Amino acid sequence: MTKRPNIVVIMADQLAPQFTSTYGHPIVQTPNLDALAARGMRFDAAYCNSPLCAPARFAFMAGQLVTKIGAYDNAAEFPASIPTFAHYLRQLGYRTCLTGKMHFVGPDQLHGFEERLTTDIYPSDHAWTPNWDDPHERIDKWYHNMDSVKEAGSAATTFQLEYDEEVALTAKRRIFDYAKYRDLPFALTVSFIHPHDPYVARPEFWDRYEGVEIDLPTSPLAEDPHSLRLRSAIEATDVSVTDEQIANARRAYYANTTYVDSKIGEIVRTLEEAELLDDTIVVFTGDHGDMLGERGLWYKMSTLDHSMRVPLVMAGPGIVHGVSPEPCSLVDLLPTMLDWAAPGDWPALGMDLDGRSLVAAAAGADPDPGATALGEYCAEGSAHPIFMIRRGRWKYVQCDIDPPMLFDMDADPDELQNLAADPSYAEVEAAFAAEVRERWDSAQIRADVLASQRMRRAVHAGMSAGRRVDWDYQPRRDASEEYVRNHMDWTVAAATTRFPPIAGATGRS
Repeated sequence: MTKRPNIVVIMADQLAPQFTSTYGHPIVQTPNLDALAARGMRFDAAYCNSPLCAPARFAFMAGQLVTKIGAYDNAAEFPASIPTFAHYLRQLGYRTCLTGKMHFVGPDQLHGFEERLTTDIYPSDHAWTPNWDDPHERIDKWYHNMDSVKEAGSAATTFQLEYDEEVALTAKRRIFDYAKYRDLPFALTVSFIHPHDPYVARPEFWDRYEGVEIDLPTSPLAEDPHSLRLRSAIEATDVSVTDEQIANARRAYYANTTYVDSKIGEIVRTLEEAELLDDTIVVFTGDHGDMLGERGLWYKMSTLDHSMRVPLVMAGPGIVHGVSPEPCSLVDLLPTMLDWAAPGDWPALGMDLDGRSLVAAAAGADPDPGATALGEYCAEGSAHPIFMIRRGRWKYVQCDIDPPMLFDMDADPDELQNLAADPSYAEVEAAFAAEVRERWDSAQIRADVLASQRMRRAVHAGMSAGRRVDWDYQPRRDASEEYVRNHMDWTVAAATTRFPPIAGATGRS
């Protein structure tokens, strides 16, 4: 690959790969993701590094595990001093742009991106800070409950639909802008909020599943202590839902997954129309999954695979068609992008990376038997850190206050049989337990989380008093420079905004 490729990362929110046709679901319709996978690499053991929005996204941006950068929960600040892939790609001469959700918390709302085309959809302050000093406390203003399941259905518009329509529009505009002026490669991140709950779909997508028998969860309730805590936290132990309500929620989620898939199609089609597709690597992924009623759980926050696995599909120059079983995670995308942008000639790194490049795997190399995906959870629904290791066929989960869990993912992909207490697997369990102790100081991490939460609660209390000051991103827009204005020659405006251009048109550079 001699020409530096453009990079477009499309991210969905709360999309479990198990609920896509690309990954084998018999009902859910994702034809555009199917088409992307048909000309690229599908990763079948890709994980988030924390099953919650902001921590997963900060790990993705920084190539760092969440405990290393203090990205514990949805109200943890993402420090401006943490280098991201956007910082590094800018050093390599890339134009960098974000449109859509990234759940940045703190006054820095760019984190290396030269421009951001939309605001975020969630607050950027510390309001959503959990309280491990009182882990049973509920902040009902923002905490998940079962309302999303009970109220699922169809609607003409929602705040999430309005947001994602804006995200898609601004992304397509910027792609055409890049097509007009091809002097530099670009890295564009397009991040949608769907299919994240509330489970409410536009009628045209809801209607695609009319008359379809929606599959219901069939596996038994998860009975490990963390799952029990999560069911209590989302009020699933106190609020019952009917099979009809569960089916409605899943139908709306499937519909919203198809909606996101339609946006993948729009972005890819725009790249093709802009004559950029052949020079662009397209990556589709998500920040985490959704339990969607499986094992009696909803939303995320669980270490089970419906919550922790993410879709990961890559297509473009240098990527072959195939399926990779190699465990990987979101922290691997930063070094992968650097290898695409400057193989063997990276800029100086500000921090050692926790990820590894997936370029070889995307090019069809044999799976690395030592490939490892690591996960951490330090947010609501627990008062102690939880650690996950996925390597080869094994998945291991450890928390100081819970019995460990060991699953053979080849033989038991639904994670129904915990082998940690089985004497036949004592050696495997002991090796993973020792690795957890070597990798993580659980007591120190818990102390750090508690200290961070206490500081943030104090800051939020102060910012909530007196005159309100917000960190929320305000997109820059000067309407006096848009479309046609008196200081412009309209023929020049028409020529410079038209693609493909008219040969020799005035104003075309």
